[in-house]
Amino acid sequence: MGTKDFFNFPYPAFYLKNNSLFILDQTKLPNEISYLEVKELKDLVKAIKELKVRGAPLLGIIVGFGIYFLSLKIRDNLKENLLFSINELKNTRPTARNLFYVLETLEKIIKKEDNNKRLKAKIKKIVFDFYEKEKKSFLKIAQNGNRLIPKKANILTICNTGHLATGGIGTALGVIFYAGKLGKDLKVYICETRPLLQGARLTTFEILNSPFKNIKPILITDNMVGAIMEQIDLVLVGADRIALNGDTANKIGTKTLALCAHYFKKPFYVACPISTIDQNIKNGKEIKIEERSCEEIKKIRNYLIAPKEIDCYNPAFDITENSLITAIITEKRIIYPPFEKNIKKLII
Repeated sequence: MGTKDFFNFPYPAFYLKNNSLFILDQTKLPNEISYLEVKELKDLVKAIKELKVRGAPLLGIIVGFGIYFLSLKIRDNLKENLLFSINELKNTRPTARNLFYVLETLEKIIKKEDNNKRLKAKIKKIVFDFYEKEKKSFLKIAQNGNRLIPKKANILTICNTGHLATGGIGTALGVIFYAGKLGKDLKVYICETRPLLQGARLTTFEILNSPFKNIKPILITDNMVGAIMEQIDLVLVGADRIALNGDTANKIGTKTLALCAHYFKKPFYVACPISTIDQNIKNGKEIKIEERSCEEIKKIRNYLIAPKEIDCYNPAFDITENSLITAIITEKRIIYPPFEKNIKKLII
C-alpha cells in the first residue's frame, strides 16, 4: 500500500507553487484555512517561531524547502547568504532534532561546493529526496506500529502528530490512521495540550477530517489523565528529539502521561522517524529544552486568563526517561529496551 492509496489530508501542511513555498497557518486552525507565502528568510523564521508551522518532522522538511527556494532568489554571495540563513533557522526551535538534521546536512554541502549552479542543484536533490524519504518513513512507522495496536483499543495521545506535524500521514497519529484503514475499532483520547492546545485544535481536526469513522476522537483536559488511565489500553506519542539512550523530548505533558502509564502498567509507545534520533546526545540531560513566552500561558487567543503581573514558567517540552518507555516505533523496526544498545545497532 503506497501513500497515495492511503489517506491524504484535505488541507496540506504546505505546498509548492511557482518556485515558492506556501505554509498552512496552523495558529488559525480549526476555524480558518489560511496559507502564508514564504517570500524571504524573515517570513520563514517568523512562521516557525510563532508556530504557524510546527512539528519536528515537518520543520525538517520546511526548512529544507525554505533554503532551496531562498537559493533561487539570492543574487549575490550565495554561499554566505545561505549559511547565514541556516544559522538564523537554527535559532528558531532548539529542541526540534529534524530541523537541525536537515540544516546540518545542507550546511556541509554548501561549505564544500563553490559552483553556484551545482550547489543549487545539490540542494534541490537533497531537499526533495529527503521529503520523499520521510513520507515513505511515516508509512513504514504506521505499518510497524500496527503490530502493537489491538483490533479494539482505547488510545491516549497528546499534542499533534499527524499530517500537520509531518507533511505525511504522521507518526503516532499515522499509526492510528493506519489502524483505521485496517478496520480497527479505536477510541482516541486526546489531551488538549496546554498552553497552545495543539491536541484540541489540530489532532481533533485531523481525525474529524479523516475518512475513518471507526476512529472516535474524544477530547480531554490535560489534568484528566490520571482519571482515565485505567481504561486506556496504550499511550502513543511522537517525539521532537531522542537521545542515544532512548530518553525522549516531546511536548510538555508527555512525561506526565508516561509516569501515569507506568503506575497503571500500560504500554507507552513513542513513534518517530530515525531522523529524530540525535547521535550526538547521550541522554536526555543534554537535550536543550525550548522555553517560550509567558504570554502563551496567561492568554488564550489574546484573552487574558491570569493576572498580567504574574510570572510564568513555560517549557515547550519535557524529557521522558527511557525507563518509562515500552518501545520506540521507527521506519526500520520497533526498538525495545535496552535502548542504548538497540538504538546504536539501528543507526550504525
